[in-house]
Amino acid sequence: MISVVIPVLNESTTISTVVNLAYRSVGVTEVIVVDDGSIDGTPELARSAGARVIMSTLLGKGASMEDGLWAARNDLVLYLDGDLSGLCEDLVERMTAPLVSGAADFVKARFSRAGGRVTMLTARPLILTFFPELSHIEQPLGGIVAGRRAVLRNLRFESDYGVDVGLLLDVAASGASIAQVDIGRIEHDSQTIEALGDMAKQVVRVILDRASRYGRLDLQQIREVEEVERRSLAEFAVLVRRVGQVQRLALFDMDGTLLRGRFIVTLAGRVNKSRELAEFLDSPALSADERTRRIAGLFAGTPKTVFEEAARSVPLSPGAAETVVALRKLGYRVGIVTDSFLVAAEIVRRRVFADFSVAHVMRFRQGIATGSVTLCQAMQHDDGCPQHNLCKVNVLRHLCDHLGMPPEQVLAVGDSDPDACMLKAAGVSVAFQPKSKSLEAAARHVIHGNLLEILAHLESGLPREDLAERRFEPR
Repeated sequence: MISVVIPVLNESTTISTVVNLAYRSVGVTEVIVVDDGSIDGTPELARSAGARVIMSTLLGKGASMEDGLWAARNDLVLYLDGDLSGLCEDLVERMTAPLVSGAADFVKARFSRAGGRVTMLTARPLILTFFPELSHIEQPLGGIVAGRRAVLRNLRFESDYGVDVGLLLDVAASGASIAQVDIGRIEHDSQTIEALGDMAKQVVRVILDRASRYGRLDLQQIREVEEVERRSLAEFAVLVRRVGQVQRLALFDMDGTLLRGRFIVTLAGRVNKSRELAEFLDSPALSADERTRRIAGLFAGTPKTVFEEAARSVPLSPGAAETVVALRKLGYRVGIVTDSFLVAAEIVRRRVFADFSVAHVMRFRQGIATGSVTLCQAMQHDDGCPQHNLCKVNVLRHLCDHLGMPPEQVLAVGDSDPDACMLKAAGVSVAFQPKSKSLEAAARHVIHGNLLEILAHLESGLPREDLAERRFEPR
């Protein structure tokens, strides 16, 4: 019996066709669609076509693939992309035949298609250099893959577009048998050059990582490439590109708002630094920048993986992911603005399917925190908050300046005093389970239960004259 897993993000034009094709195939008893926060009706269409729809635990194709694998009930698992068209009717049978016959443990599709620029210019040259025994694989980045569930569950799933080539390299290293199957010509949705650039970076990182992991490259080179890529996310120019041109903007605090708890407290508990953290956390004697630097210094020597695990372990607030997806459906770009660290903010961004995050950058060397931090440029503004050298309202100002957007078009949500300036400046402001009376006073609306309650308040913004008076008052 065969389980078909389809990771999706906004594939409403094709998902029904893909699901129906899978169900017409011999041996398919379940189709699992793993949704990455689609806002175009993809989950509903998939469900109507008979698929079992689950929400991904983390934004990114690889995470969705892994979620689908662990949800699958059958021994044979076939992955299909949700944006495919022009599929041959017997695709499922072709892809699973080597598994059924025992000729292979892992099957990659071979197909002709337009495009393939990342494959030709990035993946295949690097594979030829570091893994020449796999140079015959024509589509190393192709998402049409089949395998035995027992084999797949022992592999590492990268969370981004590097997942497909990562699985291929890991399967080869494990000694499992690999087959290629010709499935004819298929069509994918075209990608922008910016999206292809991001994909290429992720693919390069994964191939170099595996080359190092399997003794074909020095590890330090890999870590430096990864660190440069990660730091670039904090640059304002990169942030602006990720936001794009929009008419509506929503800015969320992270700790206590999207998260039901504080990331840094969870991290401190994991590395036995809770008592030391308490000396700096929320200390009125320290400026924001000094507090951030001292907290960063506490975690020198902590592996990056511990930061990431802590960020994934803090529970989400009720309705967090659902609210972000709903706002994106309404045309909002949704961002996380936090005075914590980008390594955590990016994990949380993907957990709730937000568009971007703004935070300070903890620096790592060879996967270990140095204790040094780069303060977020966007939290500083020459004409920004007069009371605080680092302030979230400055992020709002930068974005409004760049987008030509009045603050009245911004929704801001927070829970504590460091969010107050941002809430005062926004057209629609919400205090979620506020920690102080001053925060309540800074917001137009107060909610205590589920973040989805925000949606009821979107039509009632503050008057322009009220905003002008309150925009940059102290916290």
